[in-house]
Amino acid sequence: MTTAPWRDPALPAAARVDDLLTRMTLEEKAAQLYGVWVGAATDGDGVAPLQREMTADYEWDELITLGLGQLTRSFGTAPVDPALGARALARAQRRITAAGRFGIPAIAHEECLAGFTAWQATAYPVPLAWGAAFDPPLVEELGRHIGHDLRSVGVHQGLAPVLDVVRDPRWGRVEETIGEDPYLVGTIGTAYVRGLEQAGIIATLKHFAGYASSVGARNLAPVRAGVREFADVTLPPFEMALREGGARSVMAAYNETDGVPASADPRLLTGLLRDEWDFEGTVVADYFGIGFLQSLHRVAGTEAEAARLALAAGIDVELPTLKCYGRPLVAAVREGTVPQALVDRAARRVLLQKCELGLLDEDWEPAREGPVDLDSTANRALARRLAEESVVLLDNPDGTLPLAPGTRVAVVGPRAADALAMLGCYSFPSHVLTHHPEVDLGIAIPTVLDSLRAELPDAKVTFAEGCDVSDPDTSGFQEAVARAAEADVCVAVLGDRAGLFGRGTSGEGCDVTDLALPGVQADLLDTLVATGVPVVLVLLTGRPYALGRWHGRLGAVVQAFFPGEEGGPAVAGVLSGRVNPSGRLPVSVPRVPGGQPWTYLQPPLGLAGEVSNLDPTPLYPFGHGHSYTTFAWETVSGKETEIGTDGSYDVTVAVRNTGEQAGAEVVQLYLHDPVASVTRPDVRLIGYQRVELAPGESRRVTFRFHADLSAFTDREGARVVEPGALELRVAASSADVRDTVPLRLTGPVRRLGPDRVLRCETRVE
Repeated sequence: MTTAPWRDPALPAAARVDDLLTRMTLEEKAAQLYGVWVGAATDGDGVAPLQREMTADYEWDELITLGLGQLTRSFGTAPVDPALGARALARAQRRITAAGRFGIPAIAHEECLAGFTAWQATAYPVPLAWGAAFDPPLVEELGRHIGHDLRSVGVHQGLAPVLDVVRDPRWGRVEETIGEDPYLVGTIGTAYVRGLEQAGIIATLKHFAGYASSVGARNLAPVRAGVREFADVTLPPFEMALREGGARSVMAAYNETDGVPASADPRLLTGLLRDEWDFEGTVVADYFGIGFLQSLHRVAGTEAEAARLALAAGIDVELPTLKCYGRPLVAAVREGTVPQALVDRAARRVLLQKCELGLLDEDWEPAREGPVDLDSTANRALARRLAEESVVLLDNPDGTLPLAPGTRVAVVGPRAADALAMLGCYSFPSHVLTHHPEVDLGIAIPTVLDSLRAELPDAKVTFAEGCDVSDPDTSGFQEAVARAAEADVCVAVLGDRAGLFGRGTSGEGCDVTDLALPGVQADLLDTLVATGVPVVLVLLTGRPYALGRWHGRLGAVVQAFFPGEEGGPAVAGVLSGRVNPSGRLPVSVPRVPGGQPWTYLQPPLGLAGEVSNLDPTPLYPFGHGHSYTTFAWETVSGKETEIGTDGSYDVTVAVRNTGEQAGAEVVQLYLHDPVASVTRPDVRLIGYQRVELAPGESRRVTFRFHADLSAFTDREGARVVEPGALELRVAASSADVRDTVPLRLTGPVRRLGPDRVLRCETRVE
């Protein structure tokens, strides 16, 4: 084998893989199409629903004689010292290469939604916080840091980012998303992909596609999205991350859309993804997604039928462990019910990716053994910076914030003194350590209470929990009121507990019926407000909650979306004034719990009007956020306001810091289309730029609007640019418009292809 063409690194990857495939048996090819989850529990729910039923029996030493496609979550299944884990993974890879005829290692994959999901690894802010930062370069740096940590211990593939666009904030996985706008999701998600891929990690886009549009916001529920919503809201972030980010893998979603499960949809996974978008990487199943075609969707009667449907649709790899692509698939090919060409097609894609990773080279070696630090000083500094940029000051009407150094502060609430209040569902402590209560967190996570005491050493800070996150017990209210009455200001720290499948108030499988604060936290807040002491509400959540009940009654409102291990100091820094808040809302904050769900991407009849007594207008709109300084804006544009349907136009905005404190403004550009052949959102984001300014400093931001950014899906299903009037809106949020620029597109209707312009080019001077 050492002299075979497939071992020759001088040959093109395609030639090497084609030679290798001619030498492999059917069983060896099929072995490249599944993963194995060593150590996963089969006697309970573990970390996924139906885990026990969806795991096939196998004998490891026998199995690996055929080779192996993937190793599932060597670090993310149970707490393991990173250095020991790296050695164990290297040992497993050596066993795999020694056992098979071809000596090909497996691809090792891990979750990396908000950091490497491993014990003692940095827990960064969740993706919803990335969206709040409006800072793609910083998120790209985040991706590189996480990618380098993954590669340092022998991991090849990361199952992130989530590019689902929020359609209903009651959905439990909102914390995993970047926001409710496809342009924001696409630009931030693409930055993360670039970072991972630059570090040599295969980025895996998920969940493809439509997962967040489920009926009633229930996890895995059917999707009833129309053709235009799917094309214009759901798909653009994936297209951008593939074209501009270079993602090499896509994960098929659990959901069905209009009766067709994504995992069995060749129009989606082959027709669109490969034929139209020219994707050449691998498509992997979401965990147990192929088996779910039989057990949940009921479009397959047997495991072999499920394998046939998934392979034909375009899924190359079954994750997390073998069930359908093992013996059932091989038997079906032998019987003639599954064409072997489908196995060959998938095996070729997998082996091409292994060739890119160097796994077909004779001199391949596992990651070097040695000390491993997955929570370095540099990591923590990055986690702090991202947390600080993501905190949103929603309201501060009377200047209650920043807190004065010698203030008497009563800190109240179930999220104030709990380290886990900082972490999302896919952090290792929330995701795995709940099954290992005897194991410590593995990383230092300062709480808001501890951080505020450190931030304000001269202040008198007292504490009362008041209530639990979700328990109905109100017996702690009395002590909370007593502490508030003794203070100059009360800081109420409320919010979510991240968990899995009903074990939390936010997270996968933790959907809600309305957007009221969990448990009796709303009643606690009412009780605190009634004391007459100014109340600063601090929210540590995975989704937005309705706050209209307290509008005008609070001293200030601060929103942080699970800000990670450095979130406590970041929030405390905003409260003290050390950090000038610059976060902006990636999701709208509703006024009432049941009057929505609502995202800002609504056509005219989705807005408030005389046709209904219900007003869906949010309390705080998408893109909203305050600062401790002030900014003056001036729009400076050319005189030409007529461009062709293939033309472009520059909009320049001068921004000056008119306050006495350094700060960052987020300049946003929205598109309003007054008349179109199908209904359009009243406004939608098409550009943004975060600008950091010293007191008195001024910068000019230029957006280059291209007519392609006005495109939408027409009645025939084509993406078109139509001639006619448009309006560009320079704004501080989707509702705070500072200036408008009227444009007219002239010329013919243009049909766009895969080379369309996806983003506003932005220049800062």
